[in-house]
Amino acid sequence: MAEPEGSVLEELRARRETLRDRYLLTAPDRPATAAAGIHHVAFICRDVEETIRFYQELLGFPLVELVENRDYRGSTHFFFDIGNGNLLGFFDFPGHDHPDFAETVGGVQHLALSMTDEAHSAARRALDTAGIEYAGPDRGVEESLYLKDPNGVPVELYRERLGIFNGKKIV
Repeated sequence: MAEPEGSVLEELRARRETLRDRYLLTAPDRPATAAAGIHHVAFICRDVEETIRFYQELLGFPLVELVENRDYRGSTHFFFDIGNGNLLGFFDFPGHDHPDFAETVGGVQHLALSMTDEAHSAARRALDTAGIEYAGPDRGVEESLYLKDPNGVPVELYRERLGIFNGKKIV
């Protein structure tokens, strides 16, 4: 995908500043969120066992539930603990094609998962041992490793506390 240049780039930057000025409130002026957190995010997987082994054994996210999908008989719905009461869920849909991941409007660009220093280092060692490719750390930043899970979902293992972005507290 070609990046915008010249006057188009300047227009995009100006638009972003307009949106920032119009909608981004400072912390004292910002209302409290109506959400209590992410209960779960659900993705589709090709292979239940492969997905369990990746998230539980390599990344260290314990499997906490595995049931039949109530909306599609024979399909499995399962969840991993990703901390702070948040869950990462998956479904499989036996008998359906599972095309390769494609970055598109309305799709997932990536899932960023916050990790402690120790968990991040352990995950990196596990990925290296398993021969799983990842990008990063890059851009002079040690915080992020980018990889794809067995289903093609782009995952960022992010070594920064929740509520922090680029070293700045945002919530």
